Amino acid sequence: MKTIKDMPEHARPREKLRERGAKALTDEELVAAILGMGTARADVRSIAKHVAGLIREHKEELSLDHLLEVPGMGLAKAAQILAAFELARRHLLKEMIKVVSAKDVLPLVADIAGKQQEHFVCISLNGANEVIEKRIVTIGLLNKSPVHPREVFADVIADRAAGVIFVHNHPSGELQPSESDLNIHRQLTEAGKILGIQILDHVIVTRKGYYSFRETGLLTI
Repeated sequence: MKTIKDMPEHARPREKLRERGAKALTDEELVAAILGMGTARADVRSIAKHVAGLIREHKEELSLDHLLEVPGMGLAKAAQILAAFELARRHLLKEMIKVVSAKDVLPLVADIAGKQQEHFVCISLNGANEVIEKRIVTIGLLNKSPVHPREVFADVIADRAAGVIFVHNHPSGELQPSESDLNIHRQLTEAGKILGIQILDHVIVTRKGYYSFRETGLLTI
């Protein structure tokens, strides 16, 4: 495979982007434009081809581990790709997401459903139930993630959110809420009342499916 330096200047990804705009570039060319150059072990075009394939395969579940498996890819370049991917996801995709039911939340948290550690996620919403931001608040041990209302609501307040949805996974695969889940939910519900922020749902996710506190009548326990 020819290197970028072997290509005519007008056909190089960054020059092509400048002349014709980003939409004119293929996925591989966009990745190459982000990376700029390859490494001693692999040319940037070879790396870009592998990365573009991973993006198409894993979509929102693309991870640092996936990228580091690419021949010639080091931490610095993997971080460049993942940072660009996350920036686009935050500011482009979320603007189109309106939450009507728990099922609308599932695509946002598909990445934590099969995790081996418990992840607690907070999703801020505006008054129209549109997603403002999704954040992982805590990552815990095998079956427990320590959660404190102060940590949960700090960013929600900064977002000026009208409502919030909590999501956490159960590595065990069990969909029913534990006693610890119920206690944490009660604490967060009380904190939300004091702050004037509505708790719209609390969802448990696993590879098997999901459990919605709202759908099962537990939202106001």
